[in-house]
Amino acid sequence: MIIALAGVLSVIGYAYWNSDKLALQAMRARPASEYEVPQLYRIVRELTVDARRPMPSIYLSPTQAPNAFAVGRNRRNAAVCFTDGILSILDERELRGVIAHELSHIHNRDVLISSTVGALAGVLLSLLNLVWLTPLGRSDDEGGSTLLGTLLVILLGGPLAASLIRLAVSRSCEYRADVAGASLTGDPLALASALRKLERGTKLLPLPPEPRLQVRGHMMIAAPFRADSLVSKLFSTHAPTQQRVTRLERMADHHAPQ
Repeated sequence: MIIALAGVLSVIGYAYWNSDKLALQAMRARPASEYEVPQLYRIVRELTVDARRPMPSIYLSPTQAPNAFAVGRNRRNAAVCFTDGILSILDERELRGVIAHELSHIHNRDVLISSTVGALAGVLLSLLNLVWLTPLGRSDDEGGSTLLGTLLVILLGGPLAASLIRLAVSRSCEYRADVAGASLTGDPLALASALRKLERGTKLLPLPPEPRLQVRGHMMIAAPFRADSLVSKLFSTHAPTQQRVTRLERMADHHAPQ
């Protein structure tokens, strides 16, 4: 058990310290040059100067599913990734709102929180799986019920706990980044418009529900997977788009000149 636990913790530590690389690899992202995407560089540079923060690296993912996400354990080694799909459906004003949202994740250290939560969820799942290997000295008569109970804990308890952790942290981070990003641009309605387009776009072109993508879906600005069932909607890591849009519209009304 000690050897197994040490191995599990080593794997989780590797995943935590390399979370940015793993996320970018999962999306097949590559670094983008300023010559290739001058508009992106200009907007990111302007917003980081306004926020007085370091400029992150910019990556592009070849997928047509419209989305964006930020990675990096700190502000110095952060990166923002954009899919080809999001660049094709948003205008410059909407794109500015999305970029400000992702920069806010970096500035607020939400990406670090997300990585930490992912590591904790991994520890939880690994410890629950170790229960399977742990003899607890029960009698033979209780063996059947013990085996069934252990199996239920592993199959249901772990994924449920991990999902709840990611759901709570991701939704609060998204709301905070919406507000901070809208404050940075001074244009809450731009992000609201972008979120509406992204919701329609992700319904038409969702990411495939592959494990390597599912464990990173909570990092993206819009829910990247198809959510047709009640269970999938219940455990979505993103708040409903309409709720986010409504908050941004109220923010715009509050700051509108009287």
